[in-house]
Order: sequence, then structure tokens, then C-alpha cells
Amino acid sequence: MKTVHLTYPLSAGIIRENAGPQIAAIGQFDGVHQGHASVIGSAVRLAGEQGVPSAVMTFHPHPKDVMKKGNYEGNLTPLLEKQELLAELGVDILYVVEFSEAFSKLSPQAFVEGMLLQLGVRTAIVGFDFRFGHKGAGDANMLRQLGGGNMNVEIIPPFEREGEKVSSSSIRKALQSGELDEANRLLGRPYRLRGVVVDGDKRGKSIGFPTANLRLLDRYVVPAKGVYAVRSFIEGEWVPGVMNLGVKPTFQENVAAPSFEVHLLDFDRDIYGKQMTVDLISYIRAERKFPSIQELIAQIQADTETAEKILSPSP
Repeated sequence: MKTVHLTYPLSAGIIRENAGPQIAAIGQFDGVHQGHASVIGSAVRLAGEQGVPSAVMTFHPHPKDVMKKGNYEGNLTPLLEKQELLAELGVDILYVVEFSEAFSKLSPQAFVEGMLLQLGVRTAIVGFDFRFGHKGAGDANMLRQLGGGNMNVEIIPPFEREGEKVSSSSIRKALQSGELDEANRLLGRPYRLRGVVVDGDKRGKSIGFPTANLRLLDRYVVPAKGVYAVRSFIEGEWVPGVMNLGVKPTFQENVAAPSFEVHLLDFDRDIYGKQMTVDLISYIRAERKFPSIQELIAQIQADTETAEKILSPSP
């Protein structure tokens, strides 16, 4: 998959290198969840039928972050994760449009004429609730009108699971309330974090449970504080583990920023400075303060055994 970064107005070079018949799915696609996959999959299928490239057009940074509106608290899928997932879906071209305050003021007509038609988009595929242009003035029907005879528009209906519309906001809510199973069900895969292993306070090692302390590589949606069964990709292999996400109330007070500490099972290597990917498989329990270190150690042992059972392959 080719990734192309766009700014408005498009340069002559960008147009020359990328313009041509293509099918484009347009949206933020944060999470690349099952609803998004239905929109993107439609673009990939139609492009295959017509023998032209499939494209996805997304916006970065997240518009809510730029405009400081709504409940934006991080990404479900930062740009790197989004690129990987879109490549897996068979997308040929990813257009990453720079979203700025100036871009937010662009009229619907200018967006269509100055970007989509300039790139040669033959068909735009969008979700039923797609909005674009200054203050969201444009919708899918306006997109069709502005395309005139030069661009078709297909509108994909909402994707539902068990009668519930799959949405990024419902996934965020599930993650932040500790409903990891629900979040993963709506995503269609485990929720993923990525970071670099950095020095910590070494408390885990001192009580017999060494941990890899992660500094996240991007601004993620932070799930509920607590203990999770996880699978971590480190040095070319997936390793089972248990992650504590929280402020370690047994040891400290008045700490606002949570830490991400992963105890890898049956693993003993120096991985400081290495990048680690962590898939959250199951939420074991909420974080809490223990009366003594001994009780904490006993609980960590129990959590580790629980994680081993959850992560063990079925017989």
C-alpha cells in the first residue's frame, strides 16, 4: 500500500503523480472497526471489479483534537496502526489529509472540486452518517450532488452487531468502562497498544514479578485502570503476559498519569529500548490498593495464574 500525505490545495506534483480513475472510501476511520471495514471493503471490491486502484482518504491529526471539541481523549488506532490495518484490508493507496484549523473552514464544494475531482476519484464510498466541509455542512447526498457527472457516490448503511450500531464512540465507552470483551467484539480484534520499554522503579522485580514499563508511542484511548491478560509482540515473537494499567495505589498516592507495566510469562531478556506491541485479550480485575505488600504479591500471583488460563491454547 502506498501512503500519500496531502495538504490543501493540492500541488501540481501530487496531482501528476496520483491522479487517475480510482475508488475512494472517505472517513476518519478511527479504530478501523467492523463498520469501517464494511465501507472500506466496498471500495476494495468495486475497485477490483473496475480494474482501478482502491483508496482510503483519512484525516490527521484527528479533527476533534484540532478543533478541541467533543470528547476526544486519544486514538483507537494511531496513524501507524491504521496504515497496517488498511494494508491488511487490501487498500492500494492511503491518502492522509493534513487536518488544520484552516482546512476545517474549507467549503464542501472546495473539498470536492479541489481534492476528490483533482485526484480523479471515480466513486466515493462513505458511511451513512458522513459529514464534511466547514461545520459539517456537507453530507453524503451533497457529496453526490457536487460530484455531478464526474463522480459517483455510494452510501453504506450502518453496520450492526446484535442490533447495535458499531461505532468508534461505543468502543471508546466500552474500553473506558472496563468492558474489554465488548470493545474487542465491536473492533473485530483485540485492542492494541504500542510503546517502547523504558526504565521503571523496579518494584515489580523486587517482589518477584519483573515488568516491562511502556512509554506509549502515540496518544491512545486509555482503557479502564486494572489488570489485563495480554499478548505482547517483542523481538519477533508473541509472548503471553499480564499487564497492570494504573497508578499503583499500594505504593503511591496523588498520581494522575497511569503507567503501563507488562509482566511477560516465562520470559527473561533485556528488552530496554525495544518496541513492544500489546494486545489486550481480557480484563481480569479493577485496580485497587492493598493493605500490605504480601497481599499484593498474593494477588499478583493469582492474576498471573488467571492470565495463564485465559491465554493457554484450547486443548
